[in-house]
Amino acid sequence: MLGAIAGDVIGSVHEHSGTKTKNFLLFVEASQFTDDTVLTVAVAERLLRGGSYVDWYHEYFHAYPEAGYGSSFIHWAEHRCREPYYSWGNGAAMRVSPIGIACNTLEEVLAQARASAEVTHNHPEGIRGAQATAAAVFLARSGYTKADIKTYIEQEFGYCLSERLDDIREHYCFDVSCQGSVPQSIIAFLEADGFEDAVRNAISLGGDADTMACIAGGIAEVFFGGVPDEIASQTLAVLDERLHGVVCEFQERFADRLTRGCT
Repeated sequence: MLGAIAGDVIGSVHEHSGTKTKNFLLFVEASQFTDDTVLTVAVAERLLRGGSYVDWYHEYFHAYPEAGYGSSFIHWAEHRCREPYYSWGNGAAMRVSPIGIACNTLEEVLAQARASAEVTHNHPEGIRGAQATAAAVFLARSGYTKADIKTYIEQEFGYCLSERLDDIREHYCFDVSCQGSVPQSIIAFLEADGFEDAVRNAISLGGDADTMACIAGGIAEVFFGGVPDEIASQTLAVLDERLHGVVCEFQERFADRLTRGCT
């Protein structure tokens, strides 16, 4: 989960900038958390305390109303709607990484990923993006190889993960759909040689940078054995007391599934 948040914070200044390079400073003065972090923490708190995904999303939106949500989510949350709005956007995938850590079986991961998505993103593509991302996190923290993860995601979700980043980067544009950003984010992880490299890969595609780095970072954290200390500390420093507290509680609760806790 901390890896997803780090990806969001690092990517926050690259959204809409069309960054097509891996050569950039990880943290700058303007680096901040966005809706990706807020809703990831909302999912984490739901897993810690139970309750309804709808209620937790509403609560976190009203606590952080200026975090940069999509217009459909804003309308849904402002009016405390309880019916979904058939979205295929990558908002379903950006928030799901805690499920891949907290759940005990792949079947439970898929069920919880669906539940977390379909209260807003009940379009098949929205659900598919959430389930694929959560499954990748679960497999990555369960000792599976990159080849295993690639094969499973391709076979179960129909995403093509064989294209190379260098080829994608040439033609890739900003795309907020699950089908147009989740596969590319997973490829960013698959081609990476470490956590930082996964985040840089995702941002370098020039798309929805914070969300794609959030997705790639959530997988990379558990596969590569955690978030490097310097990146972790700079990420946590950006968070306010509430977000920081939930992140630390979650990291500590599931420390046996991570290589480091939260200090």
